[in-house]
Amino acid sequence: MKTRALACAVSSFALAAPGRAADAPRPLSLEQAFARALTSNLALGRARSEVAAARGQRRAALALVLPRLAVSGSAVRNSDEVTFGSGDDSRTILPRNDWNVRLTLQQPLFAGLREKRAYDQARLGLESAGEGLRGSEDAVLLQVAADYLAAVQGETLLDVEGKGLELARGRKAHAASLHEAGEATRVDVLRADTAIKAAERRLLQARQLRDAAAGRLRVELALDEEIAVSEPELALPPLPDAASLARRAEAARADVVQAQRALAIAELEVAKQRGAHLPVITADAGYVRQRTTFPKDEYGFAALRFSVPLFQAGEVGARIAIARERSRQAALALEEARRRAREEVRTALLDLQAAVGNAGLADEQRKAAEAEHEQMLDLYRNQEATALDLESAETSLAEARRAVVNGRLERKLAELRAWFAAGSLKAAIQKEVAP
Repeated sequence: MKTRALACAVSSFALAAPGRAADAPRPLSLEQAFARALTSNLALGRARSEVAAARGQRRAALALVLPRLAVSGSAVRNSDEVTFGSGDDSRTILPRNDWNVRLTLQQPLFAGLREKRAYDQARLGLESAGEGLRGSEDAVLLQVAADYLAAVQGETLLDVEGKGLELARGRKAHAASLHEAGEATRVDVLRADTAIKAAERRLLQARQLRDAAAGRLRVELALDEEIAVSEPELALPPLPDAASLARRAEAARADVVQAQRALAIAELEVAKQRGAHLPVITADAGYVRQRTTFPKDEYGFAALRFSVPLFQAGEVGARIAIARERSRQAALALEEARRRAREEVRTALLDLQAAVGNAGLADEQRKAAEAEHEQMLDLYRNQEATALDLESAETSLAEARRAVVNGRLERKLAELRAWFAAGSLKAAIQKEVAP
């Protein structure tokens, strides 16, 4: 089971590596981040509490049709005592110290099926809360992946900008040598200084990107320690075709399923309000023991009670009209959710296609930029190219390296977003996607 594997990943993450320095960042893989998010994310904790609350509402709705047993009593001190008769025929109708105890059992029999429909609504509410939890899990996993990949991006860009800084320093050293030999102007040295400062600024930006993403990741994982990330492999199941993915989104996305449940609840509300026109029937039984001996000091009773509404001044009709309009709104919301799901799948697949193309082009750009820079460096050393030409080649190489990093990570994130748009991100991560 993939869930068990993720739980094991959490356990392994929780154990500190022996010999590791207390202040050293803790290595964290993307799989470990996913596993910890599912168990420790605070937003998911709130969603699970919502499921528990919906379960309590269902129990409360069920209680409406179950029998009620109650005990009541009273004790009264009267100013006078009144009796009639004498001897064995004496009866006290007003004792000075009066008391009574009543045990009653009440069972609702019929109330226009309103209790049943309220229970069905609570059951659908519990299912909707479960879907809300599933949607929250997908959203949290996508956000964790986005922040994790952003941290990896910052870490990788630190290496890229470090290489750019080395090139700029090398060019400055060469320009300084040529300037001392009188074969280059001071401008070349100053231009190299400018490139060094620009590279150092980009290093700071990359570090800021990494640290900000790591901070967001710590919040999402409820961590208080520094973490070290590494670029993930991200082996996901193959994506289905666009039509299949759209059908999956319409059938399985949490927001679509919640909209379906909301429509069913609204339709039940219409039927429940119509039930107010029907009679209410209850059965009562009880046992009474009292100080008063008239007519008896203890007795039992059973009763069948009913109430028929005859005129309610249009209140029930107004409630039915309101419920009917809410049902129409729920139907429109369901149609909107389905359309949004289809379009988000389409957009996610287009983004993935563009990300795949960009990643391939970025790799080709990097190879061309490396070849250009190598040739331009040879020409510059032989004084057949200017420092400006070499600077332009270095800029092109750095840009190409950044594009490779960004394209590679954007492709992985785009694939995750495609599964998220289909409502199956958690299942895809755990490799439990149904064919």
